[in-house]
Amino acid sequence: MPVAFIVVTFDDQTKYMAAKNYILNTEGAVQKLHRMALELAEHLSGDTAPVIIIGIRNSGMVIAEKVGTLLRDYVANDVKIISVTMDKTHPTAITLSETMDFNNLNVVIADDVTNSGKTLLYALKPLLDFHPKSIQTLVLVERMHKLFPVKPDYVGLSVATTLQEHIQVEVLDGEVVGAYVV
Repeated sequence: MPVAFIVVTFDDQTKYMAAKNYILNTEGAVQKLHRMALELAEHLSGDTAPVIIIGIRNSGMVIAEKVGTLLRDYVANDVKIISVTMDKTHPTAITLSETMDFNNLNVVIADDVTNSGKTLLYALKPLLDFHPKSIQTLVLVERMHKLFPVKPDYVGLSVATTLQEHIQVEVLDGEVVGAYVV
C-alpha cells in the first residue's frame, strides 16, 4: 500500500495559520502564560504552603505545566502539577491523576478556555472533601458567556464572542501554538 507524505513549508504553514481566525499566536501565548505565573507568584508572596496546579485534560494540562514551570522560578513553595480528567459535556466522573490530601494547600485549577464555567466548576468536585488553604482558577482564554458562577482568577486573554463561535487552543508537541475562533 503506498504511503503519502505531506511536506509543509514555512509559507504553506503561514497560509494555513492565516486561514484560521487567530486571536493569539505562539509568542502572545507565551507572554500571557508568563504574566499569569508572575501574578500567581505575587499572590503567593510570603506564603510557604505547597502549590498544587491541577490541569484539566488535555490542553489545560499543557497550560498547567507551562505555568508551573514558570512559577518555580519565582516562588520558594513546592509546586506540583497533576491532572483532572472528565467528560466536559457531561462531567459525572471526575478523576484526578493522583490521590492526595489537599488540606492546607494552595490549589490552582488550570484550563485552556473557559466558556460557561461548567468545566472549572466540576473540576472543584474532588476538592470538596478537603480544606485547601486557597483555590484559584487560571485560564489562557476567557469567553464572556458564563452560565455557572465561576470567574477565573488569572486570565491570559478575555474575548467577547457570539454564542455560536467557539475558541480553540491549538497545542503541538506540548507547546501552545495559538488560539483561534471557530
